[in-house]
Amino acid sequence: MADQRARRRGPGRVARPVGCAVSLCALLVPLAGCAPAQGLTEQYPGAQQMLDARADAVRRHDTTAFLASVDPRATGFRARQRDVFDHLATVPLADWRYDLVATGAFPLPVGGGKRLAVQVRLRYRLKGFDTAPVTGFQYLTLTERDGRWLVSSDSDGAADGRVGTRQLWDQGPVKVVRGRYGLVLGGAGDPARLRDLAKRVDAAVPAVSAAWKEKWARKVVVEAPDTVEQMAQLMGGDDPSAYSGIAAVTTGEAGAESAAPADRVIVNPDAYEELNDLGRTVVLTHETTHVATRALTTPATPLWLSEGFADWVAYREVRRRPASTAPELTRAVTAGHPPARLPSDADFGFRSGAERLATAYEGGWLACRMIADKWGEARLMAFYRDTGRRGLRTAASRPGTAPMEARTPAPSAAPGSAAPAVGGTPRTGRGTAVVERAMRTQLGVGMAEFTAMWRAYVRQELD
Repeated sequence: MADQRARRRGPGRVARPVGCAVSLCALLVPLAGCAPAQGLTEQYPGAQQMLDARADAVRRHDTTAFLASVDPRATGFRARQRDVFDHLATVPLADWRYDLVATGAFPLPVGGGKRLAVQVRLRYRLKGFDTAPVTGFQYLTLTERDGRWLVSSDSDGAADGRVGTRQLWDQGPVKVVRGRYGLVLGGAGDPARLRDLAKRVDAAVPAVSAAWKEKWARKVVVEAPDTVEQMAQLMGGDDPSAYSGIAAVTTGEAGAESAAPADRVIVNPDAYEELNDLGRTVVLTHETTHVATRALTTPATPLWLSEGFADWVAYREVRRRPASTAPELTRAVTAGHPPARLPSDADFGFRSGAERLATAYEGGWLACRMIADKWGEARLMAFYRDTGRRGLRTAASRPGTAPMEARTPAPSAAPGSAAPAVGGTPRTGRGTAVVERAMRTQLGVGMAEFTAMWRAYVRQELD
């Protein structure tokens, strides 16, 4: 549901990020919880048994049993593993499991005894918040000692690009702040920031529910790392500059109605800190909207609708002139260069540039605001729902198409936040047809007429 933009300030205005972009590359591993590969568990039963015992030790908070799965000769790695286990002590886990996915996952140097380079799937759930697991991958070296497989490294694959998914507890001690609707996990750097995030989530959930009438969990998990470098690691990347100016990103998987995957709102400490009070409220409300609407946000949902709707909810109770909320479009209109078309998915791209990205968010917001003004808020919701449901039916009816639950997720963002790709699959001509049909059914106009109305509305509101 989201990913990136550049920074521009205004009174209460947050820099516009890229949103829940279907066109953006997926940053996270799939959330679907698959079973371990049958052939591997039969070929290396001891390896999976060791992983099962290791997971059981985490669930039982048993340090001795956990370290029993670590190679005693790998002294440095063993010390780091003890630290990671200690960092997990504050995390309210409901489940934790490892699955052996592949062997030969990266090159190992010749010699050194019997070893395996494996890819392992980690699945975990947070107590009271996750109904389905968050999934990550680890690239581990297993070494056989006295007939037992033990973990001896998690960095041997780094030179080959196999670094695995980093979690907060891999980065350092984890502080936990609970709110009525939210759970905030963060580093030890600024406890006041974590409390502020929890307070804002508690305000955002009722605000989103007042606008979005569909059933949703009304629970939000926020991860607040101490540095932007750590944020990049949580997003599966190693380039902090890619998140410059992005205040928050929401991760998840689009269109999984039956077993909702766990969403995470990941906060950039640098960009978030620069926002004013209104900006922070808008960011958390925008991101919470992505969490609420995720099940009905599909690859058929255009980004102008998903990001515009999240902005519309975030600004729904904010009494400001449209020109203050959409400064980039206002400048264009004033200069005699109003937009010729609705924002495309590409306009929300990671590296589209600050002006293009801001204009895309503002255009999407004004499109949703126009629908609410001209057809009413209920019709805006109906259009969003209809587009999502048609997208789900289209995906289910296409031969060879993976179910939505199994697709690679992508993140999503808010103003002053970032917006990644929903579903990780670009929208096709079918997706455009889905939007056209939903628009004609719910609004009584086609895309061409809607676009003309939107252009006139933009000029009317911003001129």
